[in-house]
Parts: sequence; structure tokens; C-alpha cells
Amino acid sequence: MPELVASHGLVAPLAVLVALALDRALGEPPARWHPVVWMGHGLSFMGRRVAPTMPSPHASRASAFVSGALAWCLGAALVVLVALGLVWAMAGWPWWLQALAMGALLKPLLAWRMLRDEVRAVEGALGDSLPAGRARLAMLVSRDVDTLDAAQVRESAIESLAENLSDSVVAPLFWFAVAGLPGAALYRFANTADAMWGYRGERGGRDWTWAGKWAARADDALSWLPARITGALLGVLGAVRGLGSLPAQARRTPSPNSGWPMAAMALALDVRLAKPGVYELHGTGRNPQAADTALALQLAGRVVQALTVGALLWMLLAWGTVPWR
Repeated sequence: MPELVASHGLVAPLAVLVALALDRALGEPPARWHPVVWMGHGLSFMGRRVAPTMPSPHASRASAFVSGALAWCLGAALVVLVALGLVWAMAGWPWWLQALAMGALLKPLLAWRMLRDEVRAVEGALGDSLPAGRARLAMLVSRDVDTLDAAQVRESAIESLAENLSDSVVAPLFWFAVAGLPGAALYRFANTADAMWGYRGERGGRDWTWAGKWAARADDALSWLPARITGALLGVLGAVRGLGSLPAQARRTPSPNSGWPMAAMALALDVRLAKPGVYELHGTGRNPQAADTALALQLAGRVVQALTVGALLWMLLAWGTVPWR
């Protein structure tokens, strides 16, 4: 028993290093083995049963909301139970084998290499032609790209880098550091549910206004602190002058969270980032150039490194032998 207690403190920190090493070396696993893809299939199945079809003049708001909330809770409970089962199944393994297995399970819940490569690909395609840049951007964002000029394509790519740095890297590592594999899995489920259900109005022929409201608010709650950590790290590591203006800039976006990393990135690069008709961040900044995309990627990489060090120190100093970690 003393050996298990002593070795347990190394499992989670080493698992983070294993996950990041796998991400760097291999990227994303095949879709058929990807747990986030499985979550998406489950959410799609449940979504067809909780969101009313359009038009839905007689659909009950309360019924749609309760159905969406119950379905989300059922899916979240299943994800957490599976993660708990996997952790408990590994409890008797040698500590080094636990670290390897935990890292392999954590890896699909974060995606730094894919995010970095996709943003680089947009810049590369934009260097070939504007239509090529638009087409590549369409693979990264959900907005209409057909009318964007070159500066707006680049703005959108940098915005997506900043926002997804929080959603796809910082938040999963944060929740893993706080609550182990179940915490990271729950966050990834919530983020995926928000991406699929968290819409106001129609999507895919269904009305998500109330059916997806719980999913949207749950993701807001779980992303609240990671988004602000991401913004703070981007600001500090990017040597932002006047960092005190970050909260006001962040509040310009409709989302309570995405504005923090995006505004911090805009201030760090001294560029303007905007979504036409929706928000404008650091409006006095210049239009981003190709070099700014490279700088944004470098800054995001430093954030990942700093967060990794912070998470490792936290887990080494603060974690005990709590069974669900």
C-alpha cells in the first residue's frame, strides 16, 4: 500500500506528458477510435429525440428545455462513469503503466497539434489564393466565408486559434488537473454538446432554442475559468501593455468566455479581430498580416508550455491519493 500511495503522485503528471507527446507525434486517432466522435454520435442520437422539428409553433419551451437538460445529464453521467471505470480498472497496475495508459486516454480529449496545423494550413492556402484560403478556413470555422477578404480570413483563423486554444487545450488540461480523467472527459462532453446543441434557433431542421439551452449554459460554466486563464496567459506571455483593458474588450463578444482569449490575442499582436456585424476587438489595431499568424502560433505554443508546467506543479504538490484521480 505505501508503494501505491507514493507512486500515485507521479501517474497524473506523467500522463499529461504522455498525452502531449502522443499529440505531437501522432495527432488525432482514427475517427472509429476517437471518444469525442463517439460522444458526437451519442449526442446526435439523443438530439433527434429532444429538439422539436421545424417549424414548431406548438412545441413546449419547458418540455424542450427539460428534455435537453435530462438528455445532457444522462450523457454526462455515462461519460463520467466510463472514465471512472477505466481509472479504477488501472488501479492495480504498475505506476508507469498507469501513466502510459492514462496519457493515451487523455490524448483524444485535447487537440493542440490539429489546431496548430489547421491554422497553419489556412495561412498557407491564403498564400496561394483568396478562394483557397476561404475554402481552408471553412474547414475550421462555422461562419460563412464566401464574402471574406484576405484580412478577414486571417482574422478568423487567429480568432479560432485563440478560442480553441482554450476549448481544446487549456480547458481539458485544467479539468484533468482538477478532477482527473473524469473531469477532462466531462468537459469534452460538455464542449461537444454545446457545439452540437447550443444554438439559438434552427439547425439541421430542428429548433434548438430551448432544447440546447442547458448544454450551452453547462459549457459556459465549465469554460468560465479556463477561458480567463487562457486570456491571462496570452496577455502576460504576449507582454500586453494595458492588460487592464482586457475585461472590457472581452465583453464585446456575445459569448461570456470566448472573448477573453480572442481579445488577449488581439492585444498581444496589436491587431484588430472582428466578426462583421457581431463584434470588434481592439479596433485601433492594424489588419493582421501573414507574420501575425506565425506570431499567434508561437504565442499559443508558449501558453501550452506554461500551462503544462503549471498543471504538473499543481498535481505534484496538491494531489493526494484520491481514488477517482
